[in-house]
Amino acid sequence: MPSIQRFDEWLNRKLEECARNAGEDVNTYVARAVASQMVADVRRTEAIHLKVLVDHLSESGVFHTDSMPDVETVISDPDRLHALDATGLLDSPRDEAFDRITRAAADALDVRLAALTLIAADRQYFLSTLGMANMSSPADRSIPLDQSIDKYTVADGNPLVLEDARSDAVFMKHPVVRSGAVAAYLGIPLMSRGGHAIGTLCVYDDKPRQWGTGHIQILSDLAQVAAERLFGHTTA
Repeated sequence: MPSIQRFDEWLNRKLEECARNAGEDVNTYVARAVASQMVADVRRTEAIHLKVLVDHLSESGVFHTDSMPDVETVISDPDRLHALDATGLLDSPRDEAFDRITRAAADALDVRLAALTLIAADRQYFLSTLGMANMSSPADRSIPLDQSIDKYTVADGNPLVLEDARSDAVFMKHPVVRSGAVAAYLGIPLMSRGGHAIGTLCVYDDKPRQWGTGHIQILSDLAQVAAERLFGHTTA
């Protein structure tokens, strides 16, 4: 088994496990991690050379940037979609109670952009937004799933933490990252009583941000408040 010289036995076993869970061998997994760190370092100290570095890394095949993780199985799960439908909130008008939650998230984490989202089978619906334009009517508040980062939070069922998505091997070529709209992202899944993630409470920035455990805890607490309002009247 390949190993890292300064890792003890437990760390090397964990490395092998993480690589296996990612569907990669250890060498590929480590190469991607090193490449991501190189991008972050060059972005910080030699930004003028960043494009050349990214092009070389992409051509080398280290970054699997032509394919994002497959989330279709989870997103299209009938039980998950039933839990979403049971809320009755897809395409609903704005609700001040949800707007208070997004404002609280933005204030607590000192960001300009925050959202409560619902992930349907074929689109993302913004239940509440802060800092986003053209979101006044339900018809304006849907985007195709190929524009969604939140679907990955929903599919994994755990917090998604991106301090600089532009340097992330998986997300660096996501459309909203490439457009410059999102650099930093922190998303918490909204879980039904049956354990199905139907949306997110998320905050993001067009500049890199460092998210600490305190940020994750605060957003998780607010996501729980949102989930209680979402599912308070349903057993889905």
